[in-house]
Amino acid sequence: MTAIDTAPLSGASASAPTLVRLSGDIDIFTTAQLRQRLINALSYSTGLLVLDLSQVTFCGAGGLGVMIGVQGRARSLGIRLALIGVPPRMARLLRITGLDHRFPVMA
Repeated sequence: MTAIDTAPLSGASASAPTLVRLSGDIDIFTTAQLRQRLINALSYSTGLLVLDLSQVTFCGAGGLGVMIGVQGRARSLGIRLALIGVPPRMARLLRITGLDHRFPVMA
């Protein structure tokens, strides 16, 4: 199951980016729960929501769909969504699908 741990990236400032750490498989069994948790994270995010994917072991098409949907919702709220810790397999998946141009990747 995908785990989510949310925390401010730098201190407890109200303007600090929100970091969401994901782990495990993002598949048909976890996408609904993931979608809801990310939408909830948007409710207390400010200008930037960062998804840490370093512990993600698998991401299927449904997981990509969730990320696209959450990014759209974030944009409508004036929040940017960025990725960090993208594993090589997921980076390849983003490249193959052209989504590497849609999601900014932070170092």
